[in-house]
Amino acid sequence: MTKALIAGVGMIPFAKPGQSADWDVMAEEAIRLALTDAGVGYEQIQQAYAGYVYADSTAGQSALYRVGCTGIPIVNVNNNCSTGSTALYLARQMIEAGAADCVLAFGFEQMLPGALGAVFNDRKRTLDHHLTKQEEILGKDDASPLVAQQFGGAGLDYQARYGAADEVFGMVAVKARRHAANNPLALFRDPISLEQVMESKHLYGPLTRFQACPPTCGAAAGVLVSPAFAARHGLDARVAILGQAMTTDYAETFQGRSMMSVVGYEMSREAARSVYEQAGVGPDEIQAVELHDCFTANELITYEAIGLCPEGGAEAYIRDQQNTYGGRHVVNPSGGLLSKGHPLGATGLAQCFELTQQLRGQAGARQVDGMRFGLQHNLGLGGACVVTLYGAAG
Repeated sequence: MTKALIAGVGMIPFAKPGQSADWDVMAEEAIRLALTDAGVGYEQIQQAYAGYVYADSTAGQSALYRVGCTGIPIVNVNNNCSTGSTALYLARQMIEAGAADCVLAFGFEQMLPGALGAVFNDRKRTLDHHLTKQEEILGKDDASPLVAQQFGGAGLDYQARYGAADEVFGMVAVKARRHAANNPLALFRDPISLEQVMESKHLYGPLTRFQACPPTCGAAAGVLVSPAFAARHGLDARVAILGQAMTTDYAETFQGRSMMSVVGYEMSREAARSVYEQAGVGPDEIQAVELHDCFTANELITYEAIGLCPEGGAEAYIRDQQNTYGGRHVVNPSGGLLSKGHPLGATGLAQCFELTQQLRGQAGARQVDGMRFGLQHNLGLGGACVVTLYGAAG
């Protein structure tokens, strides 16, 4: 199989609900940016994968038809918060299998303010396996947002095992804002102190309001090509996908009494293990990581799941600033979901945008020194986890 190359990426500034353009307009803008960055016309795209969660069927077609109608296959993708990277996963497979030479992956979301909730309340809930196990472990709490209970519960689980202090979780949010200050596309760019984080409204377990990602509107896109296509058209496709894996839940997710398992610890661990094996690259060789920090608790437990530090070592990793510039890895140089924002369908492709810019040396004030490898981690409950390793082509 041939490696898939990233020929172009595009991303628009993320916005608060009610302050963005319509979903199809956002998607069109991100797609046009990616096509321009790649140096290809839409007529050269052979397939497209459209990621979104909160839009009706064939929304991908509606968005792409604003760019052009060329009769190509357009596949709509919904995998909860890992939707964007799932679209990328499918596009990469088509390139590697030789089924296409130039494929577009894009994601978008137009969200409502407030905590995430169910859309269809007249039928059995989609996350029934996870929520049943969650209620068994934590009981029912109608006063706290449901997703905050899931990840706050994972934080409590971690604390019970390893004794991490509440403030360590808060330090992750402070770091996210510090990184986002250098990202003009991020939603929240103002610095925040640890005191402000810890004094914000309590959500659940160790989590406070400033430790939760905001509902966000936005779009991002990527153009993937084969090496032969890049050479034939003289494209600058210096960034390659060196390894990629998608995992879903394992039996142990629903066995035992671990909220870390319920929110995808094993999915993350096994996806990362597979990617390191595919690429022959270990976590100590990676310079930058775009990690799914929907809550600070998820960033903290994922450090260990994907091997950035040993099990039980996350508190020292954070306190010693090994997760930022000058440390072992720069985690979420973009500001991550906590500060950049989290438009569900766009997040995975926004992570791709950031790591591509980093590997090209085009990240400006947030550029990570000595970039050779970038790791992407995108998690969706329900569940799916996509881990992707980027590096130099050829």
